Amino acid sequence: MLAGASDVSIQVGRTFPGLRERLRDATAIAHRELDAQMSAFDLTVFPGYRRFLQASAGALLPLEAALADAGIANMFPDWPERARSAAIAADLDRLGQEAHATVSVPPLTRSGVIGTMYVLEGSRLGAKFLLKAVADAADPRIAQATAYLSHGAGKRLWQSFLTKLAREETCDEDEAIAAARSAFAAFERAADRA
Repeated sequence: MLAGASDVSIQVGRTFPGLRERLRDATAIAHRELDAQMSAFDLTVFPGYRRFLQASAGALLPLEAALADAGIANMFPDWPERARSAAIAADLDRLGQEAHATVSVPPLTRSGVIGTMYVLEGSRLGAKFLLKAVADAADPRIAQATAYLSHGAGKRLWQSFLTKLAREETCDEDEAIAAARSAFAAFERAADRA
């Protein structure tokens, strides 16, 4: 009994991180490693940008398929507005390539959906910066193939995801973290194969 009391007294006045912070902290290394790997693609030249899109599609397509199979539309009714597979396929088509899944991903649980969405929705924030690099490209074909990077611009998709995340009460934190790490790993494997 005293042990429990002392545990509570130690925690008084302390703020506990929410699921967003726990996901961020648990995936920080994977995020940095993926950023470093993807920064090897020169987005200002046609071959580099095309390889970046191929790598991204290689992971995005199977991840979005796994989300659909897991019933994401029940959790996120605006899923059709969030999905980016068609956008990246259109960009690659403009560049004379087909979009292909190059990695496999495991089936997702409800908590796995949350972790995977954390990675995919968070990538929209990075896409804003990548668009700036693409704007410096001399090749006009690159500027015509930015549907993926600009997808959701002007919409509050990240903010609405965070609202959902903050209200999530049935999420198994360990499953969500494992799924987020798996999503980062899928992008890393796809980049290796591009």
